[in-house]
Amino acid sequence: MAALFGRRMRRGAASTAVAAAAMAALSASGAPSAVGEQPAASAAERPSAGASGQEDPSVTGDSPYHTDLPPLKGPGRNDPPDETPATGSAESGIPATVLDAYRKAEASLAASNPRCRVPWELLAAIGKVESGHARGGRLDTNGTTPSPILGPVLNGVGFANISDTDGGAYDGDTLHDRAVGPMQFIPQTWESWGRDGNGDGRRDPNNIYDAALAAGSYLCAHDRDLTVERDLHQAILGYNRSQEYLRTVLHWYDYYRKGAHEVPDGSQPAPGAPTGTGGKTPSPAPVRPGSPSPSPTKPGKPTKPGDGSSSKPTPPPTTPPPTTPPPTTPPPTTPAPATRLVDLGDGALSASAGERFAERPAVRAERADKKPAAQAKVRFTLTGETGTTFEGGATTVTVTTKADGVAKAPALLAGGKPGALTVKATLLGTTEPVTLGLRGEVTAPRADKLVRTDETELTCEAGATFAGRIALTATWDGQAAPGVAATATVLAGADPADGEKAADQGPYFLTPGDEPAEDRRTRELTLTTDAKGNLLLPELHTDDTTGTFRLRVETTGGAVVVLELKVTDPA
Repeated sequence: MAALFGRRMRRGAASTAVAAAAMAALSASGAPSAVGEQPAASAAERPSAGASGQEDPSVTGDSPYHTDLPPLKGPGRNDPPDETPATGSAESGIPATVLDAYRKAEASLAASNPRCRVPWELLAAIGKVESGHARGGRLDTNGTTPSPILGPVLNGVGFANISDTDGGAYDGDTLHDRAVGPMQFIPQTWESWGRDGNGDGRRDPNNIYDAALAAGSYLCAHDRDLTVERDLHQAILGYNRSQEYLRTVLHWYDYYRKGAHEVPDGSQPAPGAPTGTGGKTPSPAPVRPGSPSPSPTKPGKPTKPGDGSSSKPTPPPTTPPPTTPPPTTPPPTTPAPATRLVDLGDGALSASAGERFAERPAVRAERADKKPAAQAKVRFTLTGETGTTFEGGATTVTVTTKADGVAKAPALLAGGKPGALTVKATLLGTTEPVTLGLRGEVTAPRADKLVRTDETELTCEAGATFAGRIALTATWDGQAAPGVAATATVLAGADPADGEKAADQGPYFLTPGDEPAEDRRTRELTLTTDAKGNLLLPELHTDDTTGTFRLRVETTGGAVVVLELKVTDPA
């Protein structure tokens, strides 16, 4: 936290050692250190508070944080006895992009880790305490801070002592680590828990979407359920091992749950920025623990009678008033608004059921002179019956264009039902909204590999039934391929030169029904793999024709297997 505003942590330099010892004693279950969620630990297995040597560094390295509390809303507030009510600076407005990031992280984690039930209001409470919501929403169009938000150097002077772990890649410090970004991750924790929350292929602690999703994933570690008070408190204490920190975050969490509203990005004062003194003398600038304090000004030496000095004070020199008024800065010009959208896709969007679309919907907003329009709002809306969603589970998202006028939607995740879909891109903020329809399609599931699960020779006497049923497994890119259509065909002869048409004699299947068996014979079937990609063929019977035949099974996607069938004379 490069700049702290409001009331700072009540921790004097003289009590640094005592505070450090107290934080260690108040630590929760220990910060997880491996990538991905960790297996659940029983109460006996989890390290107890204060267990020496059992905890990794907290997310922030126990750096300082904003200690402003929410404003008093009325009777019923349950402040700790040593707190004084916050005044003035706290409010329920959350910058639009920051609020969007918190909500997207909640939706993403609800899909990937439904047990955790992390609420966006908890992420907002931590974001408020850690960075004042990214310095009041000072972010670029991608949700990244224009300059890094850095905590103090963690060199053991007033804070934890953490030697450099990232070569300065994240925090620019090659000697010690510093907490980085809107959610204040120290580099070694970010390496384990960093996430790509905006789908750009990068994990950037300075990006609010990446940082919010990473914070939520961290809070959900150890198979936590954040609706359980013990798990909630342990998760927060894993962020910063301080009971005061826990109380502060819980105050904001409760405050946001009672109501919060969206405000424009950058409309709030940046933490530490002057907002008007209200007739009070501004507080002196904070001094980093360990740095020398400014020397006090020495009082003037008293004069003695007869030493040539006057006992009357010398009046200060007067400054003549300026003769010309200072130049005025012309107001900034507002660029022309966007008036149309251009599709940047290569054609129809397409993906197999259950897969991720390779291409993301993208458009360019242009002004009337056909030049790119920056900062335009584009809403992407999915329509159709395929069950397709944007990454995170939403079917409607709003994106702000960059300097090149481009707005790119999050990745699409194809639903389980094949069919057509449309992505509508609507240019907002115009008198008559401009809408562009982008066509897409969800195709049937497919497989690229099909194998038989055993190697038993397929031999049968004429007029009998093959022993056992033929079982196969279909996969796509090494993973089980469920719901894939497959066609099984009995072919004449053992040589491909004999043709690929269904045989008119030899082995056959029976279709379901009440008709006589003679009327239900077929040598071509269409089947579908089960939820694990398995394919179990019906029983295979033979007529009185002997010889060698082929059974060809092919799936959607081009996976093929050919099995040899031998029919011998009866014994």
